[in-house]
Amino acid sequence: MTPTLLKLLRRVDTPTVCNAIEVAEGKRGFDRFTRGTMLSSAPDSGAMVGYARTAKISALAPPEEPSDVIKARRMDNYRHMSSGPGPAVAVVEDVDFPHCIGAYWGEINTTVHKGFGLSGALTNGVMRDLGDLPDGFPVVAGSIGPSHGFVHVKEIATPVSIFGLSVEDGDLIHADRHGALVIPTEVLSELEAAILKLLATEKLILDPAKADGFDFDAFEVAWAAFEAART
Repeated sequence: MTPTLLKLLRRVDTPTVCNAIEVAEGKRGFDRFTRGTMLSSAPDSGAMVGYARTAKISALAPPEEPSDVIKARRMDNYRHMSSGPGPAVAVVEDVDFPHCIGAYWGEINTTVHKGFGLSGALTNGVMRDLGDLPDGFPVVAGSIGPSHGFVHVKEIATPVSIFGLSVEDGDLIHADRHGALVIPTEVLSELEAAILKLLATEKLILDPAKADGFDFDAFEVAWAAFEAART
């Protein structure tokens, strides 16, 4: 991923990237995205982009393993989140879903992970402390709640599932208030051109539609040009 592509990915929303991947692939049917409605702690912020650092947590009941095992795994998870290539996104599955009650993502954990240099967090679980989360670290979550429950880390760097999206540690993530997707590595070399082509193609219909005097005749001409240009 080049610096230019990274800058562009942070500027565009997730639906644009979803469509651009299909442009790069030359066909419809891309399906590595979340299903259902997710919530963003910062809906007006830009997209989070980065390589996934995965983990699994639980909070419904106290852990059954010894406390020293739980504490050691917690620190191993922080170590994992703080290491590896950047940019990075924390992708954490709450295995209690759909009955999640423990907000792992509150003021402390978001601030710590931002300090590690991560771009944000993606989870099917709970977030809280919405007025106190640090700027520049959006959380896209399954719900909002007040309690941390018995939250503890169960697995580190294993495959996770977030709202129907399977994510492996190291996958390239793009996420915003619309949800998230995994960018296939095979389209990376063509993705910048695909995004720019998509934006230019959309202007073929958007610009006339916003112009004074737009009517059906103008629409018919614009739509024909739009249809001819898009995937």
